[in-house]
Amino acid sequence: MIPGLKDPGLFRTQAFIDGTWTDGAPDTRISVSDPATGGGIALVASVSVAQAAQALDSAAAAWSAWRAQTAKARADVLLDWYRLVLEAREDLALILTSEQGKPLAEALAEIDYGASYIRWFAEEARRINGAILPGHRSDVLLSVRKEPIGVVAAITPWNFPNAMITRKVAPALAAGCPVVLKPASATPLSALALAELARRAGVPAGVFSVVPSRDSATIGTLFATSGVVRKLTFTGSTEVGRLLLAQAAGTIKKCSMELGGNAPVLVFDDADIPTAVQGVLAAKFRNAGQTCVCANRIYVQSGIYTAFAAALSDAVKGLTVGDGRQAGIAIGPLIDEAAARKVETLLADAVGQGARIAVGGQRAGAGGTFFQPTVVAEVTAAMRLVQEEIFGPVAPLVRFATVEEAIALANASDHGLAGYLFSQSPATIERITNAVEVGMLGINTGAISTEVAPFGGVKQSGLGREGAQLGMEDYLETKYVCQQF
Repeated sequence: MIPGLKDPGLFRTQAFIDGTWTDGAPDTRISVSDPATGGGIALVASVSVAQAAQALDSAAAAWSAWRAQTAKARADVLLDWYRLVLEAREDLALILTSEQGKPLAEALAEIDYGASYIRWFAEEARRINGAILPGHRSDVLLSVRKEPIGVVAAITPWNFPNAMITRKVAPALAAGCPVVLKPASATPLSALALAELARRAGVPAGVFSVVPSRDSATIGTLFATSGVVRKLTFTGSTEVGRLLLAQAAGTIKKCSMELGGNAPVLVFDDADIPTAVQGVLAAKFRNAGQTCVCANRIYVQSGIYTAFAAALSDAVKGLTVGDGRQAGIAIGPLIDEAAARKVETLLADAVGQGARIAVGGQRAGAGGTFFQPTVVAEVTAAMRLVQEEIFGPVAPLVRFATVEEAIALANASDHGLAGYLFSQSPATIERITNAVEVGMLGINTGAISTEVAPFGGVKQSGLGREGAQLGMEDYLETKYVCQQF
């Protein structure tokens, strides 16, 4: 149990299959730990492959009745779920911080952000429109209809264990599709709490199941290869995304992939430095740098490089590291020891090649996986710190001279999820906007995520879009009808 929960009924440790709380495979549990303390929180059921397959079968059985509901009826259920999530936001945030580590203020913001997707897609459920087409003959009626694609399998990550779920499940349910979700094994409690609230909201049995598992690879393979699944949605690493896409090819199922990022930030000489510093703080240090849209490669034009580095370093010194449940904490722990060691390795490689630690650079005094927010100066584009996704609170600063060089540096990656630009020049802004290969671009801001805008990347950062009107399309099929009179 997590101390301080107002509603202990949200603390669930069993799988949720076909509307029933279910024990997992015999003698198999997922040990969920608090990354701030290292202590255990819960032992959560780990489902067998047979149980995951049962969840898919129950979803298939529930599909016909769920899709037959009117759009308004589905929307009403989603709105009830939205209301319950907001009513439980403090408990949900506490669960999230306890298993993931981010500061409680960030966790509360994530709950609100996740809830916004439920409300958005509840509203979009009533706006799934088809079309009447001009006929090619006078005796025919041509129409286009949108229909739910079928059973959806979803795999979500540990860094946003609430919002990454609602961003997938809400549009699927709104479209008329049942969902079987496998949450990250590090953070299953948030998923199970959401399932409990969905149950209370009236989501029918089989329409939303949650199947935690220690064996992520095997469950992923089941989802990708199952003929029952008609849509696979995954958020995670590019490497795993490639594997799932290859496995899914055998059943020609629709896939959406929100994969790795290596976001560039371009800070030009004419940028407003305070605005750029605040933008980089937002884009780099949220969730201790553990987001897919994090500022990873910060390119600063030569004319303001020194001034910007000094201003950013001063701001970073004010970020307090500690247990996210304590007041005033800005940076929580990294998710596990492997994540902390990776950050140390990347920093050591950069320093060994001539980079200079301006602020931070080591584990914080709290020990464990707490890491100091760090600014690294004199970084070059060839260093691993720039070439690899850091997933930690480290801001590497690279000099550039011209707009052309900035564009080339920004595009020198196989990834293209998010990017950020700081400039006061309309001409520079327009040129960069047209040239940079990313799916999302923040101009003079480091906060770009919202339910009303499409979220997704280009190149090896993924396929498809989540959120906005486009977020519904991945859960729909298009049917053309030609009716002769």
